[in-house]
Amino acid sequence: GLITDQAGVQLPTHHTPMTALPGVRDLAAGSNDLSLSFEGQTDSGVKLVKTFSFKRGSYSIGVKHEVINASAVSIKPQLYLQLLRDGKSPEGESSYYFTFTGPALYTETQKFQKLDFSDIDKGKAEYEKAADNGWVAMVQHYFTSAWLVPEKQQREFRAEKVGNNYAIAMVLPLGEVAAGAIKVQDAVLYAGPQLENKLAALAPGLELVKDYGKVHVIAAPLFWLLDKLHSIIGNWGWAIVALVVLLKIAFYWLNASAYKSMAKMKAINPKVTEMRERFKDEPQKMQQEMMRIYREEKVNPLGSCLPIVVQMPFFIALYWVLLSSVEMRNAPWIGWITDLADKDPWFILPVLMTLSSLFQVWLNPTPPDPMQAKMMWIMPLAFSFMFFFFPAGLVLYWLTNNVLSIAQQWFINKRLGVA
Repeated sequence: GLITDQAGVQLPTHHTPMTALPGVRDLAAGSNDLSLSFEGQTDSGVKLVKTFSFKRGSYSIGVKHEVINASAVSIKPQLYLQLLRDGKSPEGESSYYFTFTGPALYTETQKFQKLDFSDIDKGKAEYEKAADNGWVAMVQHYFTSAWLVPEKQQREFRAEKVGNNYAIAMVLPLGEVAAGAIKVQDAVLYAGPQLENKLAALAPGLELVKDYGKVHVIAAPLFWLLDKLHSIIGNWGWAIVALVVLLKIAFYWLNASAYKSMAKMKAINPKVTEMRERFKDEPQKMQQEMMRIYREEKVNPLGSCLPIVVQMPFFIALYWVLLSSVEMRNAPWIGWITDLADKDPWFILPVLMTLSSLFQVWLNPTPPDPMQAKMMWIMPLAFSFMFFFFPAGLVLYWLTNNVLSIAQQWFINKRLGVA
């Protein structure tokens, strides 16, 4: 709609009744374009004509705004492009995982800025208030709506609570429109899924509405690779498996180092257990003796940790890729898995995931401390419980990683004679 600072001048807003102008209403077979025009007018004589241009197969809608000043005085209108949403989470969102829901905007200087509903409530939302570029969006899991103005021109950004809803808006000054003159402003409204490649082609930074959390710099290349694998394999489930295989190959030597350290720890475990029993009443002596055993056996108790720490950002990033990618929605894998974005209906993958996690505990060296040893068995059970409610694609990724890790660890243990 339109707003102005001029006293006594009434302009058409989004509350002004609009009349549909004559024209074709259906996208006929064989036709790829359709335009619909609506007209609204105030008592002052200022008219706003909105023309929506649709293209077959596209989620982008061209919106042309024509300000027709049929009044006797010049006006200085501003066009606001606004998105409104309630503050509720998307229907069906899990309590075990979530992605960002709320307003967002982008500018060349401040880049992607997410605004929390709670910050808007408290008046603490921080964002760039004005620029000559950028866009506004309303984001939720898998989907987004966004207002885009391709040309560089001055604009103001506003975020506020409107009744029980939240608004994000872009306000563009249209300059002076003389009596009898017409001013035209074009914009694009995107309303659809977060298809990363298509969003990136529409506007700078628009692909960032796909929520990768804080690991975007790693997640974006991983999605690119996953997408390439899918284009070759033709199945998102098998593409996930293939991507995990490639990651395991890339980190093979790091993992080998960790598993060798674990195998050595397992080999000397009986010696450590016996020593702890001997010096159970002498903690300081026990610590000294343990360090002596590690030194003589050339075992680094932290040797298995560093390789895992190095890999964690990549596997966390892949977690966010699979959680955020709308391509997983309604994507089948095999047999009973008909939707990689939904939980396994028969819980077969979570059960296999749990069993593989327990098998990994058995392969690893038993901690000398009985309480730690018990926790090693309890933690996989507690952690695996969540996987019964996770999307099947996420469980498939984790299960594949577990199976490959078990295979590599078993091979190394066998070679070192501790299997």
